[in-house]
Amino acid sequence: MLFQQLREKAKRYPKVDLHRHLEGSIRFSTILDIATRERIPLPTHDPEELRRYVQVHEKELPDYHSFLGKFRILRQIYSSREAIQRIAYEVVLDAAKDNVRYLELRFNPLALSQAQGFPLLKVSEWVIEAGLKAAEEGKIRLNFLITITRDTDLEDAKKLVQLALELRSKGVVGLDLAGDEVNYRAYPFAPLFRDARRKGLGITIHAGEVTGAGSVYEAVEILGAHRIGHGVKAVEDVNVLDLLKFKKVVLEMCLTSNLQTGAIKRLDEHPFLPLLRLGILVTLNTDDPGISGTSLTDEYLLAIRGLGMTQEELTAVIRNGILGSFLPPSEKVRLVEEFNREFESMGLPLIPRGEEVWIWR
Repeated sequence: MLFQQLREKAKRYPKVDLHRHLEGSIRFSTILDIATRERIPLPTHDPEELRRYVQVHEKELPDYHSFLGKFRILRQIYSSREAIQRIAYEVVLDAAKDNVRYLELRFNPLALSQAQGFPLLKVSEWVIEAGLKAAEEGKIRLNFLITITRDTDLEDAKKLVQLALELRSKGVVGLDLAGDEVNYRAYPFAPLFRDARRKGLGITIHAGEVTGAGSVYEAVEILGAHRIGHGVKAVEDVNVLDLLKFKKVVLEMCLTSNLQTGAIKRLDEHPFLPLLRLGILVTLNTDDPGISGTSLTDEYLLAIRGLGMTQEELTAVIRNGILGSFLPPSEKVRLVEEFNREFESMGLPLIPRGEEVWIWR
């Protein structure tokens, strides 16, 4: 099959994205427009030069901290309610145009609020309002995760957990711990995340991206993670793999991002397919499509053409995304039925019935 035909087919697949950061998904044209309109000082106003500050470019060496550094400029763009709502609206609409049918969009209210001293609740409501408007227009199911970074003061982290609990009725379904896992451990946040889990929030922790399998163990056993962001280093320890299987922990994997951060050196070394074939619940996601220059369709193409993912494995990955979501069981059932109707029309293997619900141990 020619590449363009394969790409068009992959774009038609109904998809689930469980790991997409609002802040890393901004359109480049929007960065330029907001910066010009609101007179935001940037390191350069030359578009091609600016790309090097906010996107990974072809000749850039893979580097974890360089990748995280892209957010420093991006966070200057959250300069007004209008800017924040435009960004949220466009991010959700872009996902819908890529045929993402269910999106859990994560955002960091603290980072958004600090740009201009906005109240945490207000910036969160702005994101949610604009996101839901785009979701309605784009016919996409949408929920939100509140992100806390590892360098956050514990008092501020408590405020973010409370904020997430207060916003459950508006679509916030979980908490995410993100940021520099090299210099900051996750365990100080354990009491907060454990308590949030007991109160019904889903828990996802960035771990095992560039640090070892022990960080994945810590996220699951100490913080109570339902899901792991990335988790590529879990493959280094068979005991951690057994733990992931037993507790039905879902790995949110992001191929392009992992190449760009240096989490893996080459695509053919990525543990995505080996882990899937071991029975680990892996999913495919975008992470930061604006920074990485990718889409979920692109990630599927990488897995199909670059790793040899079969149609049966494709269906399994999408199934894992539905079942590993923080949706209520009844909505998972509806989503499975909806996806199966489309899989059948496309000649793809169906998601087995009776697997719509599981209990996390």
